[in-house]
Amino acid sequence: MDRKLVLENSAVFEGKGFGANVESMGEVVFQTGMTGYQEVVSNPSNCGQIVTMTYPLIGNAGVNRDDFENMISHIHGLIVKKACHKPSHFRSERSLHEYLQASGIPAIEGIDTRRLTKEIRTYGTIRGAIVPGSANTEEVVFNLKQSGSLHDQVSRVSTKSVYASPGNGKRVVVIDYGMKKAILKQLIQQGFDVVVVPYNTKAEDVLTLNPDGVVLSNGPGDPEDIPEAEQTVSQLIGEVPLFGICLGHQLLSRASGADTKKMLFGHRGANHPVKDLESKNVALTSQNHSYIVDEESMSQASLTVTHRNVNDGTIEGVRHTYAPAFGVQFHPEATPGPHDSFYLFERFHEMIESFDKEEKQEGLYAKA
Repeated sequence: MDRKLVLENSAVFEGKGFGANVESMGEVVFQTGMTGYQEVVSNPSNCGQIVTMTYPLIGNAGVNRDDFENMISHIHGLIVKKACHKPSHFRSERSLHEYLQASGIPAIEGIDTRRLTKEIRTYGTIRGAIVPGSANTEEVVFNLKQSGSLHDQVSRVSTKSVYASPGNGKRVVVIDYGMKKAILKQLIQQGFDVVVVPYNTKAEDVLTLNPDGVVLSNGPGDPEDIPEAEQTVSQLIGEVPLFGICLGHQLLSRASGADTKKMLFGHRGANHPVKDLESKNVALTSQNHSYIVDEESMSQASLTVTHRNVNDGTIEGVRHTYAPAFGVQFHPEATPGPHDSFYLFERFHEMIESFDKEEKQEGLYAKA
């Protein structure tokens, strides 16, 4: 069946449809990873987005039950150069087309993904719609301009209730803003007793669980859309060790006095080089974000920059100046990889072990 992608600036990309036979609108972004398409389509951080895969062949390994980052996919569409409809892999259980069809997600193949990527890189992230090939382009553009951007993505993807993954070690509470399964897996491998709570859980309710540490998870959208989460993080600083990942890193930074801003087209891929300013080591990282910590706001924040992106110099990691708290913009839990940054979970474990609650009570971590 013929389908087309129509952008808000009236650009049109024609191709063939697969996946669900429905229309969809969303923010059109591009992802440069050569592998991991199953993780991409199931990543809660992509809620509301139409994702373009720049690697030309997608779907050749099929879809299996183990590689999902979330059991419900929240993307609004998928765009590929060529889709493989007869996958060949020993773990494959169904094709990408069959998964998208069952999940109600439309997709297009056969369009010029290089041209589309250049369009986004030049003009920035833009809204678009996947529609039938016969749809009136002018009407689609009008509807795109009339429709507003989503601001409730975190509430859509966060857990609705508290749940636990019991362990014998220190207790870690994860505030779920759209947590990837891989984060939970890494925490379990560290031996933590893990409790996951909704994004809007209040600080006093988090502390009632008597955590030894708190993880602020990844998630979709603009951190300014969840001021209640920023307030919670602000109240937790100095009370318990904190580790922020992606959106969690942005919320930690905002709660510490910094600002965030939207990038032209974001970072999405599995090969972004990031330098650890303390060890001087460079790691390849997986990234998936549209917002970053604003460099100009750092002078007013209680933060020290710990990591930088080698390509564009943007802030990739921060550490709080007086409290046991740090965050990174990239994904140290990356699946299928790279795994260069697993050490950050060990660093968090060490921070928890060294955190002396008696010293905290005596005022060592009192807020400035």
